[in-house]
Amino acid sequence: MPKRPTPDPAPVPDAPARLHDELNLAGVIAGTARLSPRDAVRLFDEAPLRDLGRWATAVAERKHGAGPGAVRTFVIDRNINYTNVCSASCTFCAFFRKEGDADAYVLTRDQLHQKVRELVAIGGTQVLLQGGMHPGLGVDFYVELLRGLKAAFPQVHIHGFSPPEFVEFVAVYDLPGFPATGARQSHTLPHDVWLAKLEAVMRRLMDAGLDSLPGGGGEIFPAHVRNRIGLGKATAEQWLDVMETAHRLGMCTSATMMFGHLEGRADRVMHLDAVRRRQDAAIENNLPGRYVSFISWPFQRENTPLGNLPDYDRESGDPFPGDVLANAVLSGDVDPTDKAAMAAIRARSAPRAGKVVRMAGASEYLRTQAISRLYLDNIDHIGSSWVTMGPRIGELGLYYGADDMGSVMMEENVVSAAGTTYCLSEEVLCHLIRDAGFTPAQRNNRYQHLKVHDGADAPDRKVTDWSTQRAAKLHVEGQAAPGDEGKNGVVEVTVGGK
Repeated sequence: MPKRPTPDPAPVPDAPARLHDELNLAGVIAGTARLSPRDAVRLFDEAPLRDLGRWATAVAERKHGAGPGAVRTFVIDRNINYTNVCSASCTFCAFFRKEGDADAYVLTRDQLHQKVRELVAIGGTQVLLQGGMHPGLGVDFYVELLRGLKAAFPQVHIHGFSPPEFVEFVAVYDLPGFPATGARQSHTLPHDVWLAKLEAVMRRLMDAGLDSLPGGGGEIFPAHVRNRIGLGKATAEQWLDVMETAHRLGMCTSATMMFGHLEGRADRVMHLDAVRRRQDAAIENNLPGRYVSFISWPFQRENTPLGNLPDYDRESGDPFPGDVLANAVLSGDVDPTDKAAMAAIRARSAPRAGKVVRMAGASEYLRTQAISRLYLDNIDHIGSSWVTMGPRIGELGLYYGADDMGSVMMEENVVSAAGTTYCLSEEVLCHLIRDAGFTPAQRNNRYQHLKVHDGADAPDRKVTDWSTQRAAKLHVEGQAAPGDEGKNGVVEVTVGGK
C-alpha cells in the first residue's frame, strides 16, 4: 500500500499573535477586557515595539477617532515655577535650592503677573503653577498669589500646586483648629487629622482661585524605589490621597510617572495600577472630579546626584537589579515595607540595586507610553512628552497611544535644569500633529476643543518660511544670557520644525 502522506504540522502562531490572543488584546482594544499587572509585565518583556504601537493606536483611535479628520490636541500655557526653594532633597532633581542659597528665588507679584501677561498675549488660556516645597511661605502667600492672578486675569485657568506641595502645606500651614508640624513631618499627624487639614487647605485655595491640580511629583510609586530617589517627598499614598481629595471637591487632575532610573519594569506597572485603582474608585463613587490625563517621561540625568550613578551593563547577562526587586514585590514574595526583608533580597539576589541606573531612550519611552494607553482604560487622555524626548519622538508618540501634544513651551525650569531644553511654537505643534496625519486643535484643561485648526488660517498653514521656526527663546528662571550673569534670561533652543 502506498504510504499515507504525513499531514503538515499545525502552523505555530508568531509571538505577537500568540501574545495578542493570550492577553485578550482584542478585548482590551475594544474596551471589554482589562490587562492585569502580570499581563502588562509580559507586554514590557515580550511585545515587539511595532505591535505595541499598533495596539495602543487602536485604543487611541477608539477613544478619539482615526484619520485626517481626527483631532489631536495641544494647550497654550506657561509653566511658572514660583520658587525653587524646596525642603526635599530628591536625587533626580537639578532644580531645587535651599533657603539661603545664592540662586534661590521666590517670584514677586509683579514678576508673576508679567509672565501671565505675556502668556495671554499669545492666546494662552492656562498657567501651570508649581514650585519647590518652600517651608517659609505661609498660607496667606498662596491665597494672595491666587487672588491676585484671578483678579488680573479672570479668563486664565490656574492649574496649580502638585501633591507634594499640598503635603507640605499640611505640614507647615497654621490653620485654626489644626496642628502644624515641621517641614517634611506631616506624616506624623493622625491620618484623619491629616485628611481633614488637607481638605481645609484645598478648599481655601480653591476659594482663592485654584482651578485644578497637576500631576507633578508622581515620580514612581513603589516605596522601595521612591524612598531612595525622593528624600522627604510625599509618599505614594499621600500623593494619591491628595488627588482623591481634589476629585471629591470637584477638581480634575492629571497623573504622571518618571521612569528610567532605579526602577524595574514591574515598578512602572505597579505605579499604573495604583492610578487605575484610584480612578476606578472615583468612578464607582461618582466623584465630581477625575484623572483626565496621564503623561510619563524618562529621567533626565544631567546635573543630578542620581545621574552620577553608573549605568547598568546591558551586555553583562545579569538581570537589572531593579527588575529583580520589582518582580519580587509584584509577585508577593516580599513586603516592600519590610526593610529587613528587602535588605535580605537585595543582599541575596540584587546587591547592586540602587547603585546602577538603567536609562530609558526613545524606544523604551514609546514602549512605556503604549503600555500606559493599554493599561489605563479608565483615563481618556495620554500626553506625549516632547519636552524631554524632542519634537519628532513627540510626534511619533501619537502612534504609540498619545492623543495630546502638551503645551507650547514659553518657559521651563525643571527639566531644563537637568540638561533637556526643547521649545515649540504653536505653528510647529500644529505642523507636527498634521504631519502625523491628524487635525490639530487647541484645548483647555478639560480637553474641550477651543479651536480646531482645519482651515487655511491654521497657524501652521500660514507659515511660508519654516526656517523662522527652527529656533526660539525659552525663558529659564535665574538663567542669564552670556554677559548677564545673575539675571533671569533666555536660552537659544532648537524646536525641530519642518
